[in-house]
Amino acid sequence: MANSGLQLLGYFLALGGWIGIISTTALPQWKQSSYAGDAIITAVGLYEGLWMSCASQSTGQVQCKIFDSMLSLDIHIQTCRALMVVSVLLGFIGIIVSVVGMKCTKVGDNNPATKTRIAMTGGALFLLAGATVVLSISIYPLFLCMSFYVSIYTLCLISCRYEFGSALFVGWAAASLTVLGGSLLCCSCSKEDMRGQQYYRQSQPSTAREPNVKSTPPEKREQYL
Repeated sequence: MANSGLQLLGYFLALGGWIGIISTTALPQWKQSSYAGDAIITAVGLYEGLWMSCASQSTGQVQCKIFDSMLSLDIHIQTCRALMVVSVLLGFIGIIVSVVGMKCTKVGDNNPATKTRIAMTGGALFLLAGATVVLSISIYPLFLCMSFYVSIYTLCLISCRYEFGSALFVGWAAASLTVLGGSLLCCSCSKEDMRGQQYYRQSQPSTAREPNVKSTPPEKREQYL
């Protein structure tokens, strides 16, 4: 029961992390315009993500424009796009595999050794998905920091400087949940299951049946004697 509880906890943590990964991929706030060190208050806030760029006005109106060409984007944006899409796919496959491998479900084989391997495979997929997100949200801030400091030294305009957006923080939280959930799925397997003990045992008697030997009645024995 304890292992089943750990599997359920790990599954729901990884599921929440996967939903966060999808949100991170779709959000346009990967970077936002920075006004640090400037006394000028502007009425427009600029945001940019992996798929579109947005402009938010002080009146609350938001206008977004999807990137026209993928090949015209910077190489780190294309790389982060690919990594996030791969992470979403790995998480989706991990959800299906984990449902089949958990002890509390009756899907698939009922042999605990087989279900243990399937559950560990689902946990490994979640770990890969989380690691892919960590790589993506590490590459993007690296180029963002480089661009920020270069724009300061080159006396770039305010609109050229960007800093971390809220989507990056959502991505870090989602990656943490996914990795934690995958780790719990991988570590929730008991030693008995790993040794391959079967859940259902064949119902056989503990003692062998004695052969049915017909005995002669005592009256006939006296006649023979």
